[in-house]
Amino acid sequence: MFDTLKPQPADKILQLMAMFREDPRADKIDLGVGVYKDATGLTPVMRAVKAAEQRLWETERTKTYTGLAGEPDYHAAMAGLILGAGFDAARMAAAATPGGTGAIRQGLELIRLAAPGATVWLPDPTWPNHPSIIAYLGMKSATYRYFDGETRAVDFTGMAEDLGRAAPGDVVLLHGCCHNPTGANLNLAQWGEVADILAKRGAIPFIDLAYQGFGDGLDADAAGTRLIAACLPEVMIAASCSKNFGIYRERAGLLIALTSPASRTVTQGTLAFLNRQNYSFPPDHGARLVTMILTDQEFRADWQAELEAVRLSMLGLREQLANELRRVTGSDRFGFLAQHRGMFSRLGATPEQVERLRAEHGIYMVGDSRLNIAGLNATTVPILAQAIVDCGI
Repeated sequence: MFDTLKPQPADKILQLMAMFREDPRADKIDLGVGVYKDATGLTPVMRAVKAAEQRLWETERTKTYTGLAGEPDYHAAMAGLILGAGFDAARMAAAATPGGTGAIRQGLELIRLAAPGATVWLPDPTWPNHPSIIAYLGMKSATYRYFDGETRAVDFTGMAEDLGRAAPGDVVLLHGCCHNPTGANLNLAQWGEVADILAKRGAIPFIDLAYQGFGDGLDADAAGTRLIAACLPEVMIAASCSKNFGIYRERAGLLIALTSPASRTVTQGTLAFLNRQNYSFPPDHGARLVTMILTDQEFRADWQAELEAVRLSMLGLREQLANELRRVTGSDRFGFLAQHRGMFSRLGATPEQVERLRAEHGIYMVGDSRLNIAGLNATTVPILAQAIVDCGI
């Protein structure tokens, strides 16, 4: 049986991680893997997470299964964070998932059950796992223009034109904030225009919200998602706790489906069914920590303070890099780096220039020149800037 298997396409980021580990140079710089790192290169455990774990260790009495869709308290706490305190719980079905990737997968499974002929529209570019999962599930997909390679900003004219071709019942995947891989985001007025287009076309938004709190703040980063949720009758949201809570390995995610109160019960049952088919009961440790943090005033205040410090540190690195590149190049062509938000930006280098950065300078980034801003620190910013100049970028 197994001799019939064919090699699968290698994950480029995982390949890059392996190459970085094997590189013996002491001054190498990892700007490829998409995790937050502090100035020492560590992805730390947040203070509130450690405090919640201590309390959980002291008070937890059982390790028996959670519910098939996870715990309702987790659903409610996360929905409040994403949708705001006044969200309409009567519209919401939800399921805990293994991370944001699990939420994306379960959301696509839900689409395949509800509308097997639907086309899923993806921004160009997008996170590579989006089209990979869609192709694996045998679903139809199309792309819409999103990023202008010249201006390094959102190509909103192209985006609106392309979404105007979506058919009724199609699904449009949107990045809620901190677009991966470009860092270029919609403003609130543009979110409103997208909502109008989707309403006119009868298309369903599916929002991937993986970086809430990493861009302009918790509420600002959710503003587009909240606007869409308020304007449209059916909305799907895949949320991740990996980044903003720093619990990558705990795999805490949530899929939310907003629908009419009349459809909520069957939608909730379908989400539980899908969990049962894929992994039965979802992981609970990370989800329980998130619930504790969001529902305890002291934990939440400390978490928000530390998250804000993380956000500001990334903004500071963006500004430092843009300023340093302005100094060494004598131009403002990299000014977009200070305007983008989140961990990522696309530098605009060719694959050959990216390879030169790796080979000659030990600087690792994805081949499309996506770099993780959080992989830098105050010392390595000037090194990167000079290497960019040396490689003719």
